This record gives sequence, structure tokens and C-alpha cells, in this order.
Amino acid sequence: MRTIVIQQQTQKQIVVIGGGVMGVCSAYFLAEAGHQVAVVEQRSNVAEQSTLGNSGILSAGAALPWAVPGMRRKILAGMFNQEAPNVLNARFNPALWRWMRRWMAESEIQRFRSHTHQMQRLASYSQDLLEQIQQHFQLDFEQSPGLLRLFRNEAELAALAPTRELLTECGVAHQLLDEAGARLQEPALAGAGKLAGGLYFPDLGSGNCTLFTKQLKAILQGLGVQFHFDSKVSAIVPQGAQVALHIDGNVLLADAVVCATGDASAQLLKPLGLRLPLHAIKTYTATATVKNYEVAPQTAMLDGSYQVTMARIGDRIRLAGIAEFGAQDMTFDDKAMRTLLKVAHDWFPDAANFNSASFWCGHTPMLADEVPLVGHTGASNVFVNIGHGGSGWSMALGAAKVLADQVCGRAPEIDLDGLTVARYR
Repeated sequence: MRTIVIQQQTQKQIVVIGGGVMGVCSAYFLAEAGHQVAVVEQRSNVAEQSTLGNSGILSAGAALPWAVPGMRRKILAGMFNQEAPNVLNARFNPALWRWMRRWMAESEIQRFRSHTHQMQRLASYSQDLLEQIQQHFQLDFEQSPGLLRLFRNEAELAALAPTRELLTECGVAHQLLDEAGARLQEPALAGAGKLAGGLYFPDLGSGNCTLFTKQLKAILQGLGVQFHFDSKVSAIVPQGAQVALHIDGNVLLADAVVCATGDASAQLLKPLGLRLPLHAIKTYTATATVKNYEVAPQTAMLDGSYQVTMARIGDRIRLAGIAEFGAQDMTFDDKAMRTLLKVAHDWFPDAANFNSASFWCGHTPMLADEVPLVGHTGASNVFVNIGHGGSGWSMALGAAKVLADQVCGRAPEIDLDGLTVARYR
């Protein structure tokens, strides 16, 4: 077994495991701080797993837990519907049932409020950082402003008051619109079906997450960051003042390691004494090319009934959502695809040929409380940046900057309450 040593020794030598948006953002702030950074990724390039199927939504307004109050009832109701935001594929899986019991318990109103505050803290911070980076490097990742949450009936609109109060507490800019106001905000809704109203978030709404991650990779290469592709980490072993990574029969030594490798994180961290309620939720996207630009939306959308997002990414429209619990394979569930297509046809039937859309499915690692886990693990020089769930891109830069501050021994610029490993210790 040979040992690989990172070249050009200046300050700390840090390895980031994972080449998704979380890992690449983490590497950016660590390199910016002057460290020598290497990114280890098991695929052949960055952004080839969960990041590849990102919804495209980039808004603090969307950074809310999926486990809303009443989630148990909604999941049970969805089991008997042909189109539903959730698919239960549990079979006999005791570990999944335990996770789901814990997850649904987190939807209790006080826990939901607490988790929302924690997620919004990261998302708002992340949005500020993104604006700085975008302006500094003049990045164009097909971004567009605005997110409009749509409501199909008056009952949904009437139930919105507690959420609006929570968003106001978190300082998230938003505006309640009636039916006419929602259609005026997004003219492409003129031909849509019944619409009770909408909740509009004026800040950045959507973009191409894969393109953004690859642009950031190019910036990192200019900063001297090394990328090791087609390399799978099998173990993280503290070794005195350093950390040893076992990679395909080799050992990579570093002064510190950041684990940002999604659903593989739990297995890697378990030997270090960190047992996490991390479960991979299967999610779906459908992407179709715009055919009628005059009736295609410009604003990002969120269907409040089906929890499906619609993002305009260049000349394409991407629909994303559906949480399938218990599925380990990569087959497409008919109910999930029907739900995505129903939402597309309900709101923008003539904008694109959705029946010939390209479908994608993948696994999004999610902690039971849905709040990201960022910072020191308690094991020597091993850090984590995981568990961001479906709103990962909206929180990515904020989580990465907080992580880099901790690795550097600096005080983070935001409160870390509820975001660290302390909640599992």
C-alpha cells in the first residue's frame, strides 16, 4: 500500500471528499483561506450525482423542511392517489420505519419552526455570498430572479398565515398575491387552470446548479486545487496529527478532512463514533425543451399542493420533486412521473413538449430533522458538510463558509446553534 502526499505544502493540507456542489463550495472557501486543497470524487467529474439532478431552485424562500405539520396524514393520503408528492416504497424495512417515525415527529409545530429558522439562517447567508461571488467572477449560470409559490385553492391560501409569520421572523422578503396579481407577476400563467393566489419571493429564484458547480471547479483549478476523480474513499482513519484516507488500495494523508459525500457519509463516519439518522430519499426531475417561448415561464415556481418545483434553465424547463421513501434502485416510479407531468400540464401545457421530457432520478441524503450538519465531528481533524436535503443549493455557500471558518479556527459570521454535531452528541 503506497502513500500519496499532497504537493505544495503551505498552511494546512485539506482533503474534501465529494465533488458535488457541497464539496466544491467547501473547497472554494478553504482554498480562498490559503490552504492546499484536494477534492476526491468517485465519479469522473464534479456534479455527476445529486447535483446533476438539482431542481434549479436557488431561493431562501424554498429552504423549508419537507416535514410540515400534518405530514403523517399527507403521506397516508398520498398512498391512495395516482398523483401525489410522496411515494412510499417501504416493504419490510425496519430501519426506514424507524427513520420515518423520527422524521414525522420533527413536523411538530415547535420543531418545524426551529428547523426553519436554522435553515433560513444558512440560506440567507448563502444568498449574500452567492451575490458576492457572482459579481466578483462575473458568473453566468443561467440564473433568473424570483420564485412564485402557487396555491390551487382558497383553503391552501388560508392555511398560509403561520408560514408567512415564520418567513417574516426569518427576514425573508415575500409578497402575498391574489389570482390577478400572480398572473400579472408571471404572464405565462394566463392560460393556466384554477389559481387561488401566490406567494412571491423577489430574490434570486433559479439557475443551473451543474453549470455553477463546474464554473466553480474551474476557478478552484486556477487556485491550485487538485481533483482526484474515479477515486472512492473506503475509510477515514485519524493518524496522530493527520488523517489517513484509504482510497483504492492507497493512502492519502492530510492535515484535515471534510466529508461532503452525501449518503455515503454515514458509513464513513460510523467508525469514528458518529451515528447519524441519515436516509437517502429518492427524488425525480423531468426536463423539457421550451417550444413556445411566449407562453413559457420566466419565474421559478413551486406548486404548493404537490411540492413540485418548476425552474426555467436556459431554453429548458425543469420540474423536480416527489419524495420516494424506501427505494434503493434507480428505476422510475410511474406515480412519480405522472405527478411531474400533471403539474407541468396544469400550469404551462403549451410551453414545452413535456411528454418527451428527459427523466432523472437520484438519492438525496436527508437527516431526520432536515437541518444540515456542518463542522467538526469530534474526531481528530475530521469535519462534515452533509444533510442539506432538497434545498441544498440554497444553503451550499453559507454552509461551506461556516465550515471553512471552523477549519481555520475563526468565529463564523452566523449563529451555529442547531447546525453542528453537538445535536447528535
